[in-house]
Amino acid sequence: YRQSKLTRLLQDALGGNSQTFFLACVSPSDTNASETLSTLHYANRARNIKNAPTKNVDAHLLELQRLQVINNILQCELVKERFVAL
Repeated sequence: YRQSKLTRLLQDALGGNSQTFFLACVSPSDTNASETLSTLHYANRARNIKNAPTKNVDAHLLELQRLQVINNILQCELVKERFVAL
C-alpha cells in the first residue's frame, strides 16, 4: 500500500500535522466488486494511521511575548515605586 499512487498523492495529508477526511466511493455493482473491495481495504489502512499532531510555534514569537510580559511587570513595579516615593 505504500507504493500506491494515491498514497503518494496524499502523503502530506496522511501523516504529520494534519487532520484528514477520507471519503471512499464504492459501487454496489457486481462488476466493480474487486475495485470496491480494494478501495475499502485502502480506506481501512488509511483510517488506522495514527498521528500525533503538534502545535507549530515560532520560538522567536514566544520569546518576544515572554519579554513583553516581563516588560509590563517591570513597568508596573516602576509605577508603584514612584507612587510610594511621593
